[in-house]
Amino acid sequence: MRNTLAKTNKMQAAVGVLCLISLGGMEINVAAQDTQAARAEKQAMTTQSGFYCNIKALSASERARHKELTEKLMSSRTDTVETEKGYEFQYSPAKVSVAEVAEWVVRESKCCPFFDFHIDLENEGQLVCLRLTGREGIKAFIRLEFSL
Repeated sequence: MRNTLAKTNKMQAAVGVLCLISLGGMEINVAAQDTQAARAEKQAMTTQSGFYCNIKALSASERARHKELTEKLMSSRTDTVETEKGYEFQYSPAKVSVAEVAEWVVRESKCCPFFDFHIDLENEGQLVCLRLTGREGIKAFIRLEFSL
């Protein structure tokens, strides 16, 4: 049991680093063997969960814009709310527009088509919400992918 937990924690840490690289656009220099081990662990994790991100779905320019939008959305969140089927990220429309959220969704849906996306403008236009949901297991994937 203890060995299984250690492997799970190690796998989650490796996946978290890889996801942060793709989400936050941070460049991290990692030894080649560590990168290979992390890739193998992430592959094992995605194989078990059934969630696969296809980074080749976006062109280089689309990836660059998606990275820019992701950084903005992650740094501008005013709140994150866990829902029954996923998570909702909330934004002030003064910092993040509905159009920017929609643009992010269009790009994200190309590489991660397993997400269900919901965009809401609430409180008389004072709150922009992006809710991510999906099939069973999506909440754990979102927690890892978005470092929650």
